[in-house]
Amino acid sequence: MAKRDYYDVLGVSKGATPDQIKSAYRKLAVKYHPDKNKGDKASEDKFKEASEAYHVLSNAERKQNYDNFGHAAFENGGGGRGGFSNFDFSSHFSDIFEDFFGEGFGGGRRSRRSNNRGSDLRYDLSITLEEAYSGKKQDIKFSSSEKCETCKGSGSKPGHNVGSCSMCGGHGQVRSSQGFFTVQQTCPQCSGSGEEITNPCSSCGGQGKKQSSKRLSVTIPKGVDDGTRIRLSGKGEAGTRGGSNGDLYLFINVYSHDLFKRSDENLFFECPISIADAALGTSIEIPTIDGGKAKIKIPPGTQSGKQFRLRGKGMPYMRGSGMGDLYIQVNTEVPISLNKEQKELLEKFREIENEKSNPSIKKFFQKAKSFWKS
Repeated sequence: MAKRDYYDVLGVSKGATPDQIKSAYRKLAVKYHPDKNKGDKASEDKFKEASEAYHVLSNAERKQNYDNFGHAAFENGGGGRGGFSNFDFSSHFSDIFEDFFGEGFGGGRRSRRSNNRGSDLRYDLSITLEEAYSGKKQDIKFSSSEKCETCKGSGSKPGHNVGSCSMCGGHGQVRSSQGFFTVQQTCPQCSGSGEEITNPCSSCGGQGKKQSSKRLSVTIPKGVDDGTRIRLSGKGEAGTRGGSNGDLYLFINVYSHDLFKRSDENLFFECPISIADAALGTSIEIPTIDGGKAKIKIPPGTQSGKQFRLRGKGMPYMRGSGMGDLYIQVNTEVPISLNKEQKELLEKFREIENEKSNPSIKKFFQKAKSFWKS
């Protein structure tokens, strides 16, 4: 099939300016790009056709040859330096899209510093529930790398500049063709930095950083919970060859408490009381997480497992204002061993209970008898 006129392909006249040619090709490239039309052979052919036309008409010398000789200028190597037969489609397409749409389009070049960022670090810090309640400042020690003072982090010996990588030419990526498309990968020699140190710093060996022991004062906010993660930006490993520092992450572990159990911002406390106190009622003092005391009234007839709530006596909210609550659960303690006087009193109490015929107990045994009969 005869090739279409390149001007017709792009939809421009012979007198079109370079900007008009570029604009026309851009519209067609976006419309028929294979990534947008996967599996559509017709769109792929139109994309190739438009790219071939743009390759010729975007270059003054190739355009002049085409205007004079038409497609014959590029057949069998014709036209010398303008020969289309040796044209690398995939390489040209990648360059076009980087020029048109930026380096992020179609796997363009990445920032040369993208792989030079320092590693993040983790530090596990254990604190008590009281410290989680009030917050605290604490010094931590850890081993990390810091910027080399001799070369100021560049990795090069003072007075020497960093050169371009000899493998990728400073691009940070190497390109290989696989059929119609080009695959770009991080340069294995410079790890994507695009740079090569020919005169490494004698202090750090060209890394731009050195290992050292660090001491850091950190603030633990009020209300932290077990498993809370705190990010300290830029306090991690130093980057290589001028790259930015990584981050330091504090992972908080809160020790279990002898008295209190925690659920989010609420605290729970179990308090044992005697049978007499549960039956007759009483007042008791219980501890609070701030080191103080709180007094609660146990009404007569309190059942074992009953919970009482003290508002605002729990943990502080880590984000925002306010406090959680403290829940006190009373558990009736049944004595294991009794002296003679206690036994006599309880026997008398049982006699009275049987005569009184407690409605709840009576109702339970009535249900049990009905179940057995059925």
